[in-house]
Amino acid sequence: MSTHHLAQVNIAKCLAPLHHATMQGFINSADKMNAIADAQEGFIWRLKDEDKHSAVTVFKDETLIVNVSVWTHMEALFKYTYQTEHLEIYKRKNEWFSKIKMTHMAFWYIPKGQLPTLKEAKQRLDYRDKHGDTPYAFSFKSKFTLKDALNYELKI
Repeated sequence: MSTHHLAQVNIAKCLAPLHHATMQGFINSADKMNAIADAQEGFIWRLKDEDKHSAVTVFKDETLIVNVSVWTHMEALFKYTYQTEHLEIYKRKNEWFSKIKMTHMAFWYIPKGQLPTLKEAKQRLDYRDKHGDTPYAFSFKSKFTLKDALNYELKI
């Protein structure tokens, strides 16, 4: 039994304000995607919409959508991302979001019972942006283990 879970953050830059017609396809699918995530085996927690107003303070960009969640393991997150209806919405991302220069996704391990903060999520994104995939902040491409993460020395 693992002592840790997998946290993830992903960000996207909106093409228009959320109330704009351009964003309606995304807005109309958000509740459904959240419900699918919430029902997935391995899902633990996600940042709720009412908590996302703090993201503007941390990320200093009101055009960003910030998603933070916790999963029992990477396979559960992968299944949700690529093997549910979420994939169909993901394929349409260019309808609602523009390319961003910084890293848009990061995963890391957290002790069971702990929840990631927005500040921590931004630190992980910034670290991955600067250092690439490491056991401290990584993506699906680099399947670092908990052991890798616990033995990793941060580059400052």
